[in-house]
Amino acid sequence: MPQRKREFEHRNDIVEVGRRLYQKGFVAAADGNVSVRMEADRVLTTPSGLNKGRLSPEDLVVTDMTGRKVYGRRDPSSEMEMHLVMYREREDVCAVVHAHPVHASGFAVAGIPMDQPLLSEALLTLGTVPLARYGTPTTPELAEAVRPFAGFDGILLANHGALTVGSDLLQAYDRMETLEHSAHIYLVARMLGSAQPLSEEHVTKLQQIRERCQPPRGSCLGCQVLEDSIQTVPSKLTQPAPGGTYQLTREELIDLITDVVKDMGRP
Repeated sequence: MPQRKREFEHRNDIVEVGRRLYQKGFVAAADGNVSVRMEADRVLTTPSGLNKGRLSPEDLVVTDMTGRKVYGRRDPSSEMEMHLVMYREREDVCAVVHAHPVHASGFAVAGIPMDQPLLSEALLTLGTVPLARYGTPTTPELAEAVRPFAGFDGILLANHGALTVGSDLLQAYDRMETLEHSAHIYLVARMLGSAQPLSEEHVTKLQQIRERCQPPRGSCLGCQVLEDSIQTVPSKLTQPAPGGTYQLTREELIDLITDVVKDMGRP
């Protein structure tokens, strides 16, 4: 079983994904939010009100599965409940990305789901992409609008944007890229006036390939939901350097302090 990531690694991943989202124009200003499920009861999320292209690891916030802040100097994303719905409904989901990419958001604003089988790559990566009804951002309405479509890997949010999920953060981000790229192609096909859906036979073959390539539904490997007995790498505190001192990198020190704080917060 693969070694699960440490918290400082998740923090660095979210910062990198936030930078990519901003550079590609998938978000503007303080738009969007990103989260990772680190453990069964701990989620690391982007904070509310900050530009996703200028985040630092220390800006991120840890919550429990009710959205309550466990630790962090800022407030968690105001749309955290939408992420939590995906985690509660699907044990295989360990990362959620919400953004406002221009073409995909255009379909969402126009009220058009991306559920036609037009592009083989989109079907293999995302399957069909439904349109969730409008829910006011930052309110429980948005989470409830998403809930009926929790089984999908990509969702358009009416008059809002898009949501993608994955077994890890890079998969969730890559699916957002695929969603936006596909939306651009769909739009061009519509402008040309001759979009030709794949045949039922072709769709069936693609679905079979997708099912073979997908890991089995179940708990994700990026956290301890699947296996509580996953052990972390032994701490260097068990191996003092000559003279009785300990050698730790900055990341290892941050991770050690984080583990202590988390243990203090547990009953």
